[in-house]
Amino acid sequence: MSKKTLVFGASLKPNRYSNRALRKLVDCNQETVAYGLVEGEEASVVVDTDLKAYENIDTVTLYLNPKRQEDYYDHIVSLKPKRVIFNPGTENPEFYAILEENGIEIEVACTLVLLSANQY
Repeated sequence: MSKKTLVFGASLKPNRYSNRALRKLVDCNQETVAYGLVEGEEASVVVDTDLKAYENIDTVTLYLNPKRQEDYYDHIVSLKPKRVIFNPGTENPEFYAILEENGIEIEVACTLVLLSANQY
């Protein structure tokens, strides 16, 4: 198993990019956990609706627009991930600065592309 990824802003709707990314992470044998607004399960991953103190998170891949991210800054930083991936539409210079101040790497990229190109 690989390093753990948290899909933050996960959707149960199959046409959403967060859902596609969650399924692709599982297909690529990436250990995956998920947080979203609607509880359910996708690709054997439970989508939590309560913020949890996830442990050993290597990567947070974001699927929330910048305005909605504000409420989660402290929580994401508290997880101490190695990196946070800002997928298209989630770019947020304010959050970049907070993460960098806390020694967390930022990556502005598409999780699906990174996985498809074996660059994840």
